[in-house]
Amino acid sequence: MTVLESASALPRSTPEQQGISSAAILKLIDALENQVHELHSFMLVRHGHVVTEAWRTPYGAAFPHQVFSLSKSFTSTAIGLAVAEGFFSVEDPILSFFPEVAATEVGALFSTVRVRHLLTMSTGQATDTWTAMVERRDGNWLKGFFEVPVTYEPGSHFVYNTGATYMLSVILQKATGLKLIDFLRPRLFDPLGIEGATWAESPEGVSAGGIGLSIRTEDIACFGQLYLQKGRWNGQQIIPEAWVTAASTKQIPNDGHPNPDWSQGYGYQFWMCRHQAFRGDGVFGQYCIVLPEQDAVLAITSGIDIFDMQTPLDLIWELLLPAIRDAVLPSDADGHGALQSRLKTLSLPVPQGQPTTSTADQVSGRTYRCDPNELHIEAITPQFSAGTCSFVLKTQDGEETIVIGAGNWKQGSTRLFRQKLLFDRPLTASIGTWVSDDTYTAVICLYESPFYHRWTCHFMDDGLIVEVGINVSLESMKPILLTAFRT
Repeated sequence: MTVLESASALPRSTPEQQGISSAAILKLIDALENQVHELHSFMLVRHGHVVTEAWRTPYGAAFPHQVFSLSKSFTSTAIGLAVAEGFFSVEDPILSFFPEVAATEVGALFSTVRVRHLLTMSTGQATDTWTAMVERRDGNWLKGFFEVPVTYEPGSHFVYNTGATYMLSVILQKATGLKLIDFLRPRLFDPLGIEGATWAESPEGVSAGGIGLSIRTEDIACFGQLYLQKGRWNGQQIIPEAWVTAASTKQIPNDGHPNPDWSQGYGYQFWMCRHQAFRGDGVFGQYCIVLPEQDAVLAITSGIDIFDMQTPLDLIWELLLPAIRDAVLPSDADGHGALQSRLKTLSLPVPQGQPTTSTADQVSGRTYRCDPNELHIEAITPQFSAGTCSFVLKTQDGEETIVIGAGNWKQGSTRLFRQKLLFDRPLTASIGTWVSDDTYTAVICLYESPFYHRWTCHFMDDGLIVEVGINVSLESMKPILLTAFRT
């Protein structure tokens, strides 16, 4: 990991000055390393001061990270600001914003769905509407939402519903004439010093709302600190205090989830936690955790399995909370130094081997024609020189080159791993080595996202087999096998 040294929005301090021992934080970091794979960034704020911060190489302080459903908490904030400015109220029926949608066409219960039901994931729909929306070939997400019927009395039944958050974004854009991200920029992003934020859009030209926001780790921390301070920032009330209280208070029960911190209740696009905490979070481990009783905030970005998202919270409750004290602790230069040294060693898994082999000279410059595959690669030409590697790829979109570093991460970009709503040409950092005489392994990290790919290339006679694996996914984790033959 790298440690931030440049000037930024929040003041810096040592953990001991803010009542936390460096040794306790080091114990937490070690536990997270051993039990969770893997955190990309970590920032702990106490009494408004950053006391620990680090980014796992090749991630960095200046780079945004996709936060997935943590986006929802920012959408909720925009709704609170719009309500405060009189654009609409949380009690407005959602059909009042869509005169083109007739209640007789969507069912009588839809006429009773209000803005607050979208905020609390209690629209009465039995399933998340997201799939029905985004998989429409016509790109009409709005129609997809209304085609999922309301089967429960609105306000009576919690169902996690990313489509409901998208509808909040649609309503805000209709009411204010501004896209969600443009509405937030002068009201939230600029006061907090959040620069370079981006938000994916639907085919209808609306910010996705429930997902799609990309921001830096410190931006997440500032957002959490703003909520900890009841909406005040630098002496100004940025968000109405009443909205902060409502958003961060249990509005509807969500009992029954096997993970305890997903069954403490739901506010306005915030999860209630144990220990009187609350959080916004996103899949693969994107967290903004607010601890009012401890006057602390945690901002974390990750690439962890969706089934492991409870583990970081368990470790925080177990190891961090008991270590937080009300008083300043004695200075501990050795403990703080040990913590800083540990943070600097953290990196994505890097393949170990040798810079070149006899095989490198034999296969360099050869073109291999690929069998049909999920990545739509038609041909691969590896080029090895002075220990570095370039993969020249011919795809259905044309030709591009991925350069792999040797001993150091090499930055670049590629459309090979583009994903709808996430990125079209993600930035990459790549590193690789020969792990045996005829096997070359590369790690290609999409460092503004949770994802990285591991390519294991097996060269044999006139053939090539490439195993392409991904660290986390909502879909199959089974490696893609590319089989190719020399042309």
